[in-house]
Amino acid sequence: MNAGQGAPGDADCVALRPAESAFVEIRGLRYHLRRWRGDPRRRLVLLHGWMDVSASFQFLVDAMSPDWDIVAPDWRGYGLTDWGRSDCYWFPDYLADLDAILAHVQADAPVNLIGHSLGGNVASLYAGVRPERVARLVNLEGFGLPPTRPEQAPKRYARWLDELRERPGLRPYGSFADLAERLRKGNPRLSRARADFLARHCGRPTDDGRVVLRSDPAHKIVNPMLYRLDEVRAVWQQVAAPTLWVDTTETDNLGRLKLTPEQHAERRAAFRDLRYVTVPDAGHMLHHDQPERVARLIEEFLGAAP
Repeated sequence: MNAGQGAPGDADCVALRPAESAFVEIRGLRYHLRRWRGDPRRRLVLLHGWMDVSASFQFLVDAMSPDWDIVAPDWRGYGLTDWGRSDCYWFPDYLADLDAILAHVQADAPVNLIGHSLGGNVASLYAGVRPERVARLVNLEGFGLPPTRPEQAPKRYARWLDELRERPGLRPYGSFADLAERLRKGNPRLSRARADFLARHCGRPTDDGRVVLRSDPAHKIVNPMLYRLDEVRAVWQQVAAPTLWVDTTETDNLGRLKLTPEQHAERRAAFRDLRYVTVPDAGHMLHHDQPERVARLIEEFLGAAP
């Protein structure tokens, strides 16, 4: 199914809706939660992707009804949340962090959970592990990871050990303006104003006056554990919540993950109650490229369309 066409909004309009910050203790880390206040009975939880931050959802939030009470954490090692205490990051920690966050945000009722990319993968797994905690699930470009074979394990472990020894770094930029230009180069659909907004939230100044991403470089270290699709599919099959899976027509992720259309369809088929939609004229960062269309899809799915 293809999302309906519509005129995009003002590309230079950013931060229309003010956000608040709160810091809570989550599994020994000082976690940052960004909140756009609305009706607490209409709560959404937004989960950002790899090397991103919660403020990345600002344009999507601006396009949604102000009645929604929206909470978005910065994952561990991103944004204003503490970095992890270990030398690398483990995917199951996202599930445990989310479980604790939801206990803080909405312990007494299932939540509407929306995730992009990494966040979509976390949300989809969580909805299968804790099906009673998720009312509705929206997966934005969260395909999973490339399938693996057992014989890949030796080299994967060796690569992990090598990367622990020679740790990755983050590319420095001369200024926030330079970072904004890099964001626009990676996504030509970004207006200058939106790129400036994202750069200010995704970047941080260094002691030498330059700017780097507000992320722990250890996120770049390879996961030594292989992605076991059979296990992931078994979890997806336990998802009870109605699910909206949204992809875009111009994403490069399927090619990067080396997934055929048949393999992609097989992954979607694991969800028992799924609606599949593609958004035109958008790349992987669809909440930046077409926030109005994505907002309309989400609100229609949640039963809140005008």
